[in-house]
Amino acid sequence: MSAPARRGFPWWAVAAVVVVVLPATGLLPADDARTLAERTLPILLFLAALTVVAETSAGAGLFDAAAGLAARVARGRRVVLWLLVVVLATLSTAVLSLDTTAVLLTPVVIALARHTRTSPLPFALAVLALANTASLALPVSNLTNLLADHAIRRAGASFLPLMWAPALVAIVVTVAILAVRDRRHLGGTYEPQKPSPAPDRTLLLLAAGVTGLMAVGFVAGLPPAPLATGAAVVLLVATRVRRRPWPVPPSQLVPWRTLVVVLGLFVAVETAHAHGLGALLHDLAGDGDGAGELLRLAGVAALASNGVNNLPAYLALEPAAAGDPLRLAALLIGTGAGPLLTPWGSLATVLWWHRCRQVMLDVPARTIVLQGALLAPPVVVLAVLALAAAH
Repeated sequence: MSAPARRGFPWWAVAAVVVVVLPATGLLPADDARTLAERTLPILLFLAALTVVAETSAGAGLFDAAAGLAARVARGRRVVLWLLVVVLATLSTAVLSLDTTAVLLTPVVIALARHTRTSPLPFALAVLALANTASLALPVSNLTNLLADHAIRRAGASFLPLMWAPALVAIVVTVAILAVRDRRHLGGTYEPQKPSPAPDRTLLLLAAGVTGLMAVGFVAGLPPAPLATGAAVVLLVATRVRRRPWPVPPSQLVPWRTLVVVLGLFVAVETAHAHGLGALLHDLAGDGDGAGELLRLAGVAALASNGVNNLPAYLALEPAAAGDPLRLAALLIGTGAGPLLTPWGSLATVLWWHRCRQVMLDVPARTIVLQGALLAPPVVVLAVLALAAAH
């Protein structure tokens, strides 16, 4: 008799136990727990609100419309279509976060490639790469950026002036390497198709306008959590007023399981720091903000991210940055652009892989590892050198 199938492991339930037990038992001191809550709860609120914005925008047809526009603008040229997908993935990651790109843009891009009779794998892999390497652009592009933004401001610096050079280099190097690798798949032409009408043009235009205004607010430095919450409320109300169906069941609009897991990681790492983890990691990460020291910190961060996950890696190594803006930036490069070698290095990669399976695109783990080995070392090294040169 065959063994009964086992259900997936409920990581969110384990995380919930961690969140309750560690502070309740005193393993996480009360003062540390209070400080952690003050710092991270606004970030979790932002993540929840931004997910609602992304889901309602997708339901309004915003991603489909953007992909269709790219197909028309490319005028049947595959290489131009690929470049426009690169732009779309970069903008989506920068403004709506890397997880949004992984979850909502991936199936759209795969469908677009198939619709134009183009191999979907180079398009999907470009989305995966840019969901990570383009996540250095804005504070809202990555949860680690939001965590670091607080420390960067406390040190008297600003995110955009600090990160623009490494962010630009990370994107350009990624695109250049992928263009060379996939050049054989990007030649030739396809027959442009007539665009499908939007299910509700008014709602589509509203979603585009709200998302654009939200992006302007992010760049201007407005508080991200209230801004994303306001955008989410507007789009939720508009969806109801226009009597459009919810893009997903209402209970799934807010990714509560993900929020619980993220909070559990916050609590677990903070508890480990309270019991001496920081001293060990400081020895590994070194000191100083010269190019060599920054490369060392970014390298340790990239290795830790690929070994565990980039979110706990950032939290664990943040004290080793010692509040130095340049060291914080190097840490972000390692945890943002570095976790490409393993399928679990970032949540975006996990989500991307799951979405590929849902739309029947088989991507072996070996393919992810090989792309990561090709991209991670030059992207991390050159982005750190750009950081050092610009400052």
